[in-house]
Amino acid sequence: MSNVITGAAVVGGVCGQPIRHSMSPLIHNAWIAAAGLDAAYVPFAPTVDRFETFVNGLRGGAVRGINVTIPFKERALAIADTASDLARMAGAANLLLFDADGGVHAENTDGPGLLGAIAAQAPGYDVTAAPVVVLGAGGAARGAIAALLLAGAPQVSVVNRTVARAKDLADTFGEKVLARGEDALPALLPEAGLVINATSLGLGGGDGPVADLALTPRDAVVLDMVYKPLRTEFLRRAEAAGRATVDGLEMLLRQAIPTFEAIYGQPPSPEVDVRGLALKLLGEA
Repeated sequence: MSNVITGAAVVGGVCGQPIRHSMSPLIHNAWIAAAGLDAAYVPFAPTVDRFETFVNGLRGGAVRGINVTIPFKERALAIADTASDLARMAGAANLLLFDADGGVHAENTDGPGLLGAIAAQAPGYDVTAAPVVVLGAGGAARGAIAALLLAGAPQVSVVNRTVARAKDLADTFGEKVLARGEDALPALLPEAGLVINATSLGLGGGDGPVADLALTPRDAVVLDMVYKPLRTEFLRRAEAAGRATVDGLEMLLRQAIPTFEAIYGQPPSPEVDVRGLALKLLGEA
């Protein structure tokens, strides 16, 4: 089916800087077309210093909701009037919903998306069995850590080049989350059940984070939030070491499902092969 856009269309979108690489418009508009909705999902790229002005301009519900990506996730939570427990725990939001009365509500679907992607591509992984290592200390890391702790992870080590930034993040979660510098990786990786790249390193085909993934246990899982390219340098290193991998595209698709439901009021059709569409756009099909 296809959708016809009228003056009554429900509008959603995604906001980031940059935003040209985002797959979210492709994903959501494919679901919209399949459902025949009077709706659209569009990209927004406010300048970094104008994010709050942009969001405040959407108050009133002319736009039903927007996904929020790098570098705005923490600022998105701060500007919201209300927030879900998960968004508060994460200290970041990847979804803002706009009420007709002018209110803004923050959600975080990154964590559920991460857990859903792991369940799909590494179904044998048990989050309660071993510590987790998260590389990076930004908004994406926050959402992942919150979901992992709620799912029962015994310990999460946040590894960041700037240890003070990692400590700021760890301090918001309590004793189960530890801040570490990159020099701690040789000691952390042999105990890790899951290693996550929550940085933008590797985007566009560059080198991923410095980490000797061969040091991890043989049954460890390696996840990269970067999805362009699909098989990042980080994941290729994990595969070379014989480790199970989870790609960032699967995480993106999984977090998009509750986003679509929140903005458009119904679940997306499982009949739409959005992963196949995304792989074609990435040149991976």
